[in-house]
Amino acid sequence: MKYGQIEGVSKPVSRIVQGTTPINSNELDFSFKLLDDVFERGVTTFDTAHVYGRGDNERTVGRWISERGVRDKVVIIAKGAHLNQDRKRVTPFDIESDIHDSLARFNTDFLDIYLLHRDDPDVPVGPIVEKLNEYHQKGVIGVFGGSNWTVERIKEANAYAKAHNLKPFTISSPNFSLADQVKEPWSGCISISGPGRSAERSWYQEQQMPLFTWSSMAGGFFSGRFRRDNLDSFSEYNDRIVVEAYNSEDNFQRLDRAESLAKEKGVSLAQIAVAYIFNQPLNIFSLIASRSAEELEQNNAALEMELSQAELDWLDLRSDSR
Repeated sequence: MKYGQIEGVSKPVSRIVQGTTPINSNELDFSFKLLDDVFERGVTTFDTAHVYGRGDNERTVGRWISERGVRDKVVIIAKGAHLNQDRKRVTPFDIESDIHDSLARFNTDFLDIYLLHRDDPDVPVGPIVEKLNEYHQKGVIGVFGGSNWTVERIKEANAYAKAHNLKPFTISSPNFSLADQVKEPWSGCISISGPGRSAERSWYQEQQMPLFTWSSMAGGFFSGRFRRDNLDSFSEYNDRIVVEAYNSEDNFQRLDRAESLAKEKGVSLAQIAVAYIFNQPLNIFSLIASRSAEELEQNNAALEMELSQAELDWLDLRSDSR
């Protein structure tokens, strides 16, 4: 496992971050074994959210941390201020409420990394920055930032912080994969993938801001199940999202090239998709919901895999040769 050091986080942060969406109290044996397995293999960092499982996710991860006695060894990424059916909820009131819920569910007094799960551009950024600083100064949250926040809104937040002598956003969590979204999978999804978002990637490269990117597999597009001739056969909700978000000839050409390179290197298609992420000139920590020790080991091998710039350009259709 490779690790990064993030200013303001006292513990090593594993480059592979375990996504915890599979974790739940109804499958406690599976959940605890999975968390045990990835932790034993070097994962120190766990991505959670206030909204996952209506709180069950945080409670279950928190129970594992408490029962294993590993709070001083793990980095908790908590996310709050997610919309609901009634309102967007990116307000100082909701941020405060969600933080207190998360602390209780984890049975802890501190959240290492805190991300706002969504943004609402109609809400002034100043009170949001002030509320996050209030809880940082109380010693309740460590570093903080936004998930699904645009570069422009992050700049706006940080300009406000600088003008008022406050701590800025220092973390971002956008979507990033080899595939280019041709349609938002859901409203408010912020991606830095594809040729149209090179300016955002350049800014992050210049800043070297830690990026906790998600969906390196493009929702399963790089699983190999999705083909040009079988898209009408998918009826499950999550599968239809993939079809609508990634159905383009350019993406299928990327898939073809990834399969070809995987065969040449003797690795899996999924490993090429993951390796593509980790070979970028960005400060990336990738959120990957490995469902077994074997999956984690394959992802760790992809983390170690080196791809040349020529291979990266060829995979992303920026070149016809490698």
